[in-house]
Amino acid sequence: MSTAPSAPSTTPPPAEARRILDVDALRSFALFGILVVNIGYFASGYPFHQVHDPAFSSAVDGAARWTTAVFFEMKLYLLFSFLFGYSFTLQVDSARRHGSDFRPRFLRRLAALLVIGLLHAVLLFQGDILSTYALLGLLLLAVHRIRPRTALVAAGVITALVAVQFLAMAVTGAAEAAGARTADALAGGPLDLVAEHVRSLPHMAIALVGMQGPVAFAAFLAGLAAGRHRVLADPGAHQRALRLLPWVGFPVGLAGSVFFAGVGGTASAAGVAVAVLTAPLLAGAYAAALLRFFRTGAGGRVAAAVAPAGRTALTNYLLQSLVCVLLFTGVGLGLVGSVPPAATLLIAAGIYLLQVGASAWWTARHPYGPVEWVLRAVTNAEVPRWSRSGAHRR
Repeated sequence: MSTAPSAPSTTPPPAEARRILDVDALRSFALFGILVVNIGYFASGYPFHQVHDPAFSSAVDGAARWTTAVFFEMKLYLLFSFLFGYSFTLQVDSARRHGSDFRPRFLRRLAALLVIGLLHAVLLFQGDILSTYALLGLLLLAVHRIRPRTALVAAGVITALVAVQFLAMAVTGAAEAAGARTADALAGGPLDLVAEHVRSLPHMAIALVGMQGPVAFAAFLAGLAAGRHRVLADPGAHQRALRLLPWVGFPVGLAGSVFFAGVGGTASAAGVAVAVLTAPLLAGAYAAALLRFFRTGAGGRVAAAVAPAGRTALTNYLLQSLVCVLLFTGVGLGLVGSVPPAATLLIAAGIYLLQVGASAWWTARHPYGPVEWVLRAVTNAEVPRWSRSGAHRR
């Protein structure tokens, strides 16, 4: 998922290095938000059925869930998706500069991403997003010559249609929260866990087709448009938009998020409809505010500290699931159903900080994360360099 198009042996000019740093730092921030949301599905079997674990009903538990719903849920994966679309334009430009055919490389990349995603869904986490990205990437490839303005209009139309769909479900009462917990298999052994994941895949597929997939593709298109305008390559040329977006995105996005959390989160079709419309504004406000913050002295240091985790985001995303499996399921410590929501948030923060430190250590010695190395090998049909000090092998 790394966006750096230059060869590892070359040092990019300051402007290029700044652009890479900003993209990776944004991706790192999105990675943390995704973990905050996903960890709740490991810590309890209930969230997959759109109900809260009745064992944790205190005010502190409610505040922790409210914080997750308002500031993270349905927001950060949009930023991650936006960056996927943006990075797509970088890959196209890189292929054009080198005079190579982009399509075969990108198709190999999507195929590898699909395999990784399916293995992730079956072995670790049925809420995998990688396989969805792989399939949506085919659609992105088909329309990648679309004009930026048309891409933004299409993104808006897709988002509106999804919102209308959920509003109709709210009016007709078609979306009701599922009942009791049926994910007790999380406390079982490896085979029980895999069986539970496989059993849940049809339910996840419906959710992806009905909401997450189309909204993610809308974010792809927004990222594609931003990439064409080089928004992250030259934020200084877009200062007006970066200043305006938080003024609109924070009040509107947070208002929608408060409504979403107040009516029950994803258990409420009306809440989802409002979130679908307002979450992109909040995600955009996050990105704009962070980009401006990264341009300050303190912000630059923060960006430099967290960027390695974003540079190895694919590896870190999978590691998050592995660590959560080892912590919460019967494969490891079996803490499912015994950790309150507030403690779960602290665990998520701890995992992320460990990943930031480990990623900095790794990227100082290796040009790619382990899974990024595999993805790059398949994409380029060659063996990439493993160590920063090693010779490039073909």
